[in-house]
Amino acid sequence: MNVRNAGLAGVRALALAVLGLAESIVLFVFSVLSIAFVVLGIGIFTTPLVIGRVRAAADHRRGLALRWSGVEIARPYRPTPEFVPGVAGQWQRLQWIIRDPATWRDLQWLLVDMTAGTILAFLTAGLFLEGIFGWVLAASVWRPIVSAGGTYWYAFIPVHNQTTAVLAALLGSVWILLGLRFAPTLLHRHALLTRACLAPTPAAVEEALKRRVARLAETRSDAVDSSAAELRRIERDLHDGAQARLVAMGMNLSLVEHLIEHDPAKARKILSEARQSSADALTELRDLVRGIHPPVLAERGLGDAVRALALRGAIPTDVAVDLPGRFEAPVESAAYFTVSELLTNAAKHSGAGRVWIDLRHEGGMLRVSVTDDGSGAADVSRGSGLQGIERRLGAFDGVLAVNSPVGGPTMVTMELPCAPVAPAPEGGRKAGTA
Repeated sequence: MNVRNAGLAGVRALALAVLGLAESIVLFVFSVLSIAFVVLGIGIFTTPLVIGRVRAAADHRRGLALRWSGVEIARPYRPTPEFVPGVAGQWQRLQWIIRDPATWRDLQWLLVDMTAGTILAFLTAGLFLEGIFGWVLAASVWRPIVSAGGTYWYAFIPVHNQTTAVLAALLGSVWILLGLRFAPTLLHRHALLTRACLAPTPAAVEEALKRRVARLAETRSDAVDSSAAELRRIERDLHDGAQARLVAMGMNLSLVEHLIEHDPAKARKILSEARQSSADALTELRDLVRGIHPPVLAERGLGDAVRALALRGAIPTDVAVDLPGRFEAPVESAAYFTVSELLTNAAKHSGAGRVWIDLRHEGGMLRVSVTDDGSGAADVSRGSGLQGIERRLGAFDGVLAVNSPVGGPTMVTMELPCAPVAPAPEGGRKAGTA
């Protein structure tokens, strides 16, 4: 029997009981009234706000169930679409909320939470509270209570003197022992009750899987198109760069064969040009290979590769890295080239004087944020390079979020689901400035 965990379960149950009585009742009443007022026009504007607060409360309970009882509850809500501005957009938002089955399940949960959930939570905490009150009675507190109202019944014990107060204390000890034994179990049952109300239904799970399959099919198509475009770029760079220089070098060497006996001086000059052409071709090939997969990325991992990228950038950049290890090569490559493109965009368009890059791994997600102090106004929907980044991340089931108000600053955050596959290189978890 873990006394600390049992006592903590009692305190948490009391908090859940208070939430059930206060938050759940208020939200349920406001939700019902707001939906009813849709016919008057007021609900068109209030319902999305109220339901948004209901969803925030439901998410909070999902988090409590996971942290306090280890019960994971998935979010069943449909993705948020884009809405047109103005009243028409408000009407679209209302329709999206009303048509989502999860909205009505949340309202059912509020009803269950304010009744059965509150009773269960009070029962869990009440074992301790009632037990403590039995000892309070034995500490002569029974005297003013009995003087004011006669015999006081503590459960089935009529308390009217010190002897019966001691019996109440003994019964209180039983309540406390029962609380120590059953409080964690009852708190876990409360989490299961919450999951029964808030978890996705089989139909919602099937719908989510269909959306996921459709998204993966779309991102797969984008990845194929992106790979084809990258292949064409490599072929073009080889044809226009290194290949042309190597052809010219071969022609020069053929010319040297004819001149070496008759005009050695000119032959030496052509050999010098051929040597320079070979050096230039080698440089271009190295640049091309670096553009496909940088050596520092393969050898040192994402953290050091981004630091090297920041050092070569045109804007002073701070880099903070907190990564537990190496990731799959495609994931590291996607994150690296995304950061590279964002730094290029910042240098070309933002007018920023400084950039901050943060890389970390939390909750099974690689999170990368790039922030600059530039002029802002970056928008994914305007067909900019951000759409290409979004498609690149979509191939890995990743997401992109852009916060760029006019006047700045701009913060671009991306998340890629992944797990470490190798330990971090030495120094890979340190912050640095480039």
